[in-house]
Amino acid sequence: MKRLSENWIAEGLIDFEYKKYLLLAYLQEAKKQFGSVKLYPTLADLIQQHQRLEAFRNEHQSMKEAFPKKLTGADISESRLIYEDLLTDGELMKELVQIVDFAIPQIWNQIEEGKSIYDFIEQNLEVEPIGIRPIYQREGYAFLSYDKSNEVFIYRYKVSLFENSADVFRGILLNFVKRVRRTLVNTLDRIKIELCKTYEELPNPATWRIHSKHQVPLQESLVPISKRLLLQYIN
Repeated sequence: MKRLSENWIAEGLIDFEYKKYLLLAYLQEAKKQFGSVKLYPTLADLIQQHQRLEAFRNEHQSMKEAFPKKLTGADISESRLIYEDLLTDGELMKELVQIVDFAIPQIWNQIEEGKSIYDFIEQNLEVEPIGIRPIYQREGYAFLSYDKSNEVFIYRYKVSLFENSADVFRGILLNFVKRVRRTLVNTLDRIKIELCKTYEELPNPATWRIHSKHQVPLQESLVPISKRLLLQYIN
């Protein structure tokens, strides 16, 4: 999918109608992706675009509020003083503000559509451990599967910690291992045993099955949603 750049509102021709055309074309592409139940990277990109525009609007408003104002009169009936902003937007800034004010609700509506699809998929996922859950769960395997299919997509996961000055965050990586077929003999428990033999550095790995009741795109929807859901279960 073609994306907007991080600074699309200020790049090139700064004209409301032109930027509106770019935005609506971008949102149309996002809508097509969601129509195919492909959430990522589209949903993440929409959220980032929305956050950037909100940050621009908040910063612009904060700057105007911080600038000195001129006392121009008083409203006795309302018991208040009347001030005039000494800082006024030029034509370029007015155009940018108009673009941002138009874009924010448009992008948010598309995010809401993506979230509803996300919630539907997540509500139709079943998560269960395979075998006994070990104490150490920061590394292991995730078995992704679908209804009416014997295929199992095996991923190896690893939970990482990220720190900043205020807090510690957890992230999770999923790396594809292989695709296998589940049978009466080759059960999920059997598949786990074979993984332990092949990858001896994880002799007793935490292993989870994430099963989807619906056929949704693997890479664009099932994998990213499974990552978030798996992290919740591990925590």
